[in-house]
Amino acid sequence: MFFVVNKDKIVSCAMVIAIVFSMLFVANTLRDNRAVIQTAGSIRKELPIYSVNTNEPKVALTINSAWHADDIDMILEILEKHGVNITFFMVGDWVERFPEAVKRIHGAGHEIANHSDTHPHVSNLNHDRNVEEIQRASERVKAITGEGTRLYRPPYGEYNDTVIKAARTANHIAIQWSIDTLDYKSLTRRTNVAKN
Repeated sequence: MFFVVNKDKIVSCAMVIAIVFSMLFVANTLRDNRAVIQTAGSIRKELPIYSVNTNEPKVALTINSAWHADDIDMILEILEKHGVNITFFMVGDWVERFPEAVKRIHGAGHEIANHSDTHPHVSNLNHDRNVEEIQRASERVKAITGEGTRLYRPPYGEYNDTVIKAARTANHIAIQWSIDTLDYKSLTRRTNVAKN
C-alpha cells in the first residue's frame, strides 16, 4: 500500500496535531485550575475547642494560673464545699514559683492543664518555639505531680494555624473558653450590677 502525500495533506495533518495538543493543554490547565479552586474552597482555619455538645446539663469551669497564688486556698475551699472539680491551666513559670499550690490543686483532684511556659504572645512564635513552650510547661507540671498535661490553652486567647498545629505536635488538645469572666479587669459583682 502506498500513501500519497502532498503539501496540503501535510499542512492539514500538522493543523490537526496542533489543535489536539492545544485542546489537551487547555483541558489540563482547566483541570489544574479546578484543583486550585477546590483546594482554596476546602482550606479551613485551625480552631481550638470552645465547647462540646452534650445532652447532660454540664459546664466546664477553668482557671488560668499565671500571676499569683494568693487566692488558691480560698478557691480550693469553695470548690470542695460545693463538690466541684475544675481545670487549672497553669503557666510553667507559675508552676516553678508555686509548687506547693500545684501540689494542693492536684491533691484536691482538679485537672492540671497547660497555659504555656512563659505566657508569650504565641501567635508571634514559629511552630518549634510553640511546641517548646508547651512541652516545657508540661515537664514542669510532671516534675511536681508525676503527670504531664494534655490540654493546652494559648496565652491571651491568641491562636493561629501554627499554634493549633504545634499543640497537636506536642500531643495536646487546644482549648479556648466560651465565656470570659473578665476578672483580670478587676470587675466585681457590684461593678457588673452598676453597668446593667
